[in-house]
Amino acid sequence: MSKVVKVTKGKGGFGGPLYLERKGKCNKIVSMTGRNIDPIAEYIGKLLGAEIVNGFNTSVPDDEVICIVVNCGGSLRCGLYPQKGIPTININAIGPSGPLAKYIKENIYVSGVTKENIELIEKEETNRVENRRSSADNFMQEKNTEKNFVKLIEKLASAMSKVISMLYGSGKEAVQTVIHMVIPFMAFISVIVTLILHSGVGTYVANALSPLTSSLWGLIVIAFICGIPFLSPLLGPGAAIQQVLSVVIGAEIAIGNVPVALALPALFAIDVQVGADFVPVGLSMQEAQPQTIEYGTPAFLLSRQITGPLAVLLGYFMSIGLF
Repeated sequence: MSKVVKVTKGKGGFGGPLYLERKGKCNKIVSMTGRNIDPIAEYIGKLLGAEIVNGFNTSVPDDEVICIVVNCGGSLRCGLYPQKGIPTININAIGPSGPLAKYIKENIYVSGVTKENIELIEKEETNRVENRRSSADNFMQEKNTEKNFVKLIEKLASAMSKVISMLYGSGKEAVQTVIHMVIPFMAFISVIVTLILHSGVGTYVANALSPLTSSLWGLIVIAFICGIPFLSPLLGPGAAIQQVLSVVIGAEIAIGNVPVALALPALFAIDVQVGADFVPVGLSMQEAQPQTIEYGTPAFLLSRQITGPLAVLLGYFMSIGLF
């Protein structure tokens, strides 16, 4: 009897349960959590006896992937793999969010997962679940067939309704984006600014960073540190580091502790690591060959370490005379 692993959502999580098993050449657990393989991926691979692959270094064909383990904070990776039909396990307790939120469904995605949410089960239980899902799929196929038949009869009405529904859907998605992404981010920024202005944290941070943030050479050092190849993928996920630093530096510029002329080079300095964790994902989206991903990822990281300080210099010279 083949081994089957059941993965359920953790505390505050979403989705699931997922039933994972090896089937033919579908025998790999992919970890997309940075340079190191996540313990959750290792645990699932151990239970299934499957090969564990670090997706940051090596690309794996979609038809060979049992599931993908991510640590996404609510950006593109949450919905990228569900869109491709690959079972996705997010170790963060994140529900449907990001630009691909509509693909994050309970039957393909589960979040907030810990080792306590992973267990070996009997094959019969998964068969019952698959039968229920198959019945639901057949019902949906019949329903879609009826809709297609109606569309063939009413071609003109269908064309008009398609345009109207597209406009309505665009407006709906725009409102959802504002509610679920823009407004929470505005609230986050407001809280950070309030804490900085009224707790005195901004003053301490400004004093600690003043040797670096108050000079061009200091910003170059920050860019160099943020661009270190083994460090930049760890600083990139969720854009947390650059969000906090940008708010801190912006508030200090407004107060007058940091010169306004350093605003543009400071922006380049704290954003060197942006996208460093997304390189292998982006290459796989473009259907790059495994060897291209293997060599392209470190090449990109090394190039960012070189171009980061150069961008700070360019920003400094471009800001001359602006303020």
